Amino acid sequence: MTAPSTYGLSTQARNLQWLLTDLVEEVPGVNSVAVVSSDGLLLLSSDPGGAAGESPARTKGPRGASADLATIVSGLGSLTTGAADLMEGGAVKQTMVAMEYGSVFVMAISDGSLLGVHATPDCDMSVVAYHMALFVGRAGHVLTPEVRSELRQSMEKTP
Repeated sequence: MTAPSTYGLSTQARNLQWLLTDLVEEVPGVNSVAVVSSDGLLLLSSDPGGAAGESPARTKGPRGASADLATIVSGLGSLTTGAADLMEGGAVKQTMVAMEYGSVFVMAISDGSLLGVHATPDCDMSVVAYHMALFVGRAGHVLTPEVRSELRQSMEKTP
């Protein structure tokens, strides 16, 4: 994982980046993590510049795997919210897609943002979901409009 620079960020923004880094490094099977704003913009990523050693297919796009995961998270969030509205199911709390070669988890954060995780196919899904819930619980009250704006600007500056 490439550690993003936290220079010049507020304490809240640095804490969120630390929580995200901790999620990737401490939870077995987690490949990458992204926090996406309610309007689909990437706010935080475990690999903002693309991790070293990624295959060329994974580094296409403006931010490689980060942009891919953010797009997927935003799309799944929109799709599941629409489905829940049609089914009168209430707010979507979590979405999980299990694939042959990996899993994608999406969890709502209280401010409308989404936390997305890409994990290996052999990950313990309950452990991943538990740690995502911890992140959401800790991050929800911190993602104020000011911090979201600061995080967006820091992602734009990332090479």
